[in-house]
Amino acid sequence: MKYTEDISKRVNNLLEKNYDAEKGYKKAAEIVDNNKLKQFFNEQAQNRYDFGHQLKSEIENFGETPDKGGSAKGSMHRTWMDIKSTFTSNDEQAILEEVKTGEEAAIEEYNEVINDTTLPPTTQKILTQQRNNVQTTLQNAKNFEAVLS
Repeated sequence: MKYTEDISKRVNNLLEKNYDAEKGYKKAAEIVDNNKLKQFFNEQAQNRYDFGHQLKSEIENFGETPDKGGSAKGSMHRTWMDIKSTFTSNDEQAILEEVKTGEEAAIEEYNEVINDTTLPPTTQKILTQQRNNVQTTLQNAKNFEAVLS
């Protein structure tokens, strides 16, 4: 199956968003006091780092060039982890709320790409696994929020 420029662009967009999420989770881990929440954020940062490498490899396997670093588009979308007031207040509830918002948006974006019928099976498998992981992360964030409230 041909890896079109459109597919490459869409997967690169997910790659950039994963870079942004990784940075956001690292920042969140730095400022929260709750050790379990800190560990959760560090684990999610590592997951997003791993996702990025999987996506980069997949893009390269089809002869395309992966984007590097955070994106301009991602910068608009990384609001869940770049809202200064959230971080300066060290409000764990507010941070979790932003995480939930970001992960819900990520799931929607993954679904949009996964639903593309021209997607190569290997790419679809990777994206489905990553989307499922993000869904688990969202549920875990909701669980943390319930415990902290």
